Amino acid sequence: MLEDGAVTYPETGTPQGGVLSPLLANIFLHEVLDAWFEHEVRPRLRGRAFLVRYADDAVMVFAREEDARRVWAVLPKRLARYGLTLHAEKTRLLAFHPPRRNPDGDGGRTTARPASFDLLGFRHFWARSRQGYWVVKRKTASDRLSRALKAVARWCRHHRHAPLVWQHAALSRKLRGHYSYYGITGNAVAITRFRWEVRRRWQKWLNRRGGRTVVHALGTVRAAGAPVSASGGDRHPFDLPSGSEAMS
Repeated sequence: MLEDGAVTYPETGTPQGGVLSPLLANIFLHEVLDAWFEHEVRPRLRGRAFLVRYADDAVMVFAREEDARRVWAVLPKRLARYGLTLHAEKTRLLAFHPPRRNPDGDGGRTTARPASFDLLGFRHFWARSRQGYWVVKRKTASDRLSRALKAVARWCRHHRHAPLVWQHAALSRKLRGHYSYYGITGNAVAITRFRWEVRRRWQKWLNRRGGRTVVHALGTVRAAGAPVSASGGDRHPFDLPSGSEAMS
């Protein structure tokens, strides 16, 4: 294994972020977790339950709390048989249900704020639909959004002296990649915010490179001698793509 310029020969585990990690996780956990849950756990439960897993990230959903606690008690033992352990900071038992009305009848208000959880870069939470029903919605998890913006800021700082056309093309590809994963129904606010924050960071580092470049307040880049948009209108060729454009 090559990591940080050093070659090692580990007998167990895979490198963090390595392309082999999800493949081995799927092969290993199919027997350890998927088949066990389907054939041994579910037949013994009193209510409905299902398992959602991607590589080594998984969520178990139970209709009855007693079933959840029973599986919670035996899950560490099941994994220990195969030399695995649960991540202490990322594993928890969560009461995830829609808000309930106050039993005292306080104007129909709900009780406590409903719980939420993060999975695969998305925050899952309860919210009202357009019809007024409680539904599970998803948005970009705050830690993933912060991580992505920090990476963009580092990139803009490192490449601020590169040609604007090249910078614009590279940032556009980054945005479209972000939209391809996070561009789901109900996540428009986070998508729009990400684009705005990327433009703001690009503006910041372009203004620090000197010369005659001028970056307007809205984040549209205009360089001395830059081409005029062939389609006319207010859209400038150096403006960054929006989520709706990338997913259309």
